[in-house]
Amino acid sequence: MTSIRIALVGVGKIARDQHVPAIAGQEGVELVAACSRNATLEGVASFTDFDEMLRAMPEIDAVSLCTPPTARLDYALKAFAAGKHVILEKPPAATLAEIEPLVRLAAEAKRTLFATWHSRFADAVAPARDWLANARIERATVTWKEDVRHWHPGQDWIWEPGGLGVFDPGINALSIVTAILPRPIHLKAADLEFPSNRATPIAARLSFADLAGVPVEAEFDWRQTGPQTWDVDVVADKGHLKISKGGAVLSIDGRTVVEGRDNEYPGIYRRFAELARDNRSDVDLTPLTLVADAFMLGRRASVEAFV
Repeated sequence: MTSIRIALVGVGKIARDQHVPAIAGQEGVELVAACSRNATLEGVASFTDFDEMLRAMPEIDAVSLCTPPTARLDYALKAFAAGKHVILEKPPAATLAEIEPLVRLAAEAKRTLFATWHSRFADAVAPARDWLANARIERATVTWKEDVRHWHPGQDWIWEPGGLGVFDPGINALSIVTAILPRPIHLKAADLEFPSNRATPIAARLSFADLAGVPVEAEFDWRQTGPQTWDVDVVADKGHLKISKGGAVLSIDGRTVVEGRDNEYPGIYRRFAELARDNRSDVDLTPLTLVADAFMLGRRASVEAFV
């Protein structure tokens, strides 16, 4: 079977740390090109201009967009016009309105649009979803705290409009929660903390509920040093379910039942290969919608400057 030839657009930390090794280790996909204004990848053709890359390498089958979200729409439009499949790193776009025309264009072009949520491919997520499918849930709590200086060193775009701030990692938590809970949730209230010199929040507290009134509380913070916290706790009639380490570990009533590895990005490209073979798309905007709602409903507080 011929591999799907992929060009990686945006060669930053996430591309180097996750996308490159994931593509290299996944059957059915092959990295053949990279496009970045100021970086290259060894072993593949590298370009600084997206249009030039498409002209020079018509054999490219798909582009994987790892740029900041504000840049993705233009690249995706050009990719579909050139007959390419499109993979979107999370979050899939800077705004919800940008995605609808891309879904339509993908269908018209008979190409794949894949809005990825890498945390959903963590080893604990599917077993947690299955365990909760027939449970009566009482409450859920999300604690997602990490050190922004470690995960986004020198990346100013995350503090600009469209960069999401603490919701850049927080949306990973929401992608897990919306994948494992049997009923959809909606936002009721939010408190957002913005550094006095930044345009996006550094911390957030959010209150959700499903239509039956089951509460889901979430706390996101980018100021935690030392050990990082990426936990989802669900209390149900069947017991206490806990997802930890960002989705790698699942425990039930304190007993570890899944202790996984870092399989998220290989899972993304495995799923993409399945979709592209049939020219199907997979675009779930639920996590991005919840984040957009937080910016709409959230009470804003100014906190100390981030430097």
